[in-house]
Amino acid sequence: MIAIQPTWTPERVEQLKSYFEAGLSCRDIAVNIGVSRNAVIGKLSRLNLSHSAPDGKRRLRKKKSGAPGERPTAKQQLALLHAVYDQKADDAPIVSANNCSLLELSEQRCRWPINTPGADDFCFCGNTPLGGMPYCSGHYRLAYQTGSRQRAARG
Repeated sequence: MIAIQPTWTPERVEQLKSYFEAGLSCRDIAVNIGVSRNAVIGKLSRLNLSHSAPDGKRRLRKKKSGAPGERPTAKQQLALLHAVYDQKADDAPIVSANNCSLLELSEQRCRWPINTPGADDFCFCGNTPLGGMPYCSGHYRLAYQTGSRQRAARG
């Protein structure tokens, strides 16, 4: 019969405490001890150890985004959507005159994929996207179809 070894041996618990006191993240502790991050979080909880501030309030993470107002708000996105769909719907093909590779892709270029990934001629549209959105106006209409258009496309 095979004996199952406990996950939290006294040595691992001591390592956990020392790493915790040193200020390592749960992920780093897990890698060093050889257990999952969730196991570390659970054990810290059972040992009543936490990284909370002295007054008991949790610190909020700062947003990693750039300058405020860089991304459109929900109202601005809705206004863009209405502006795109209020345009006369033409069935003319979308001209992607600024094709770019994955390495050239940025927030200032339409991210609509052209062709099949892995193909020699695979690229992205590259046209100028709608204010802060991922696609140009033509690809925006394809990506965010209204209910009636979705049914027509499927039907």
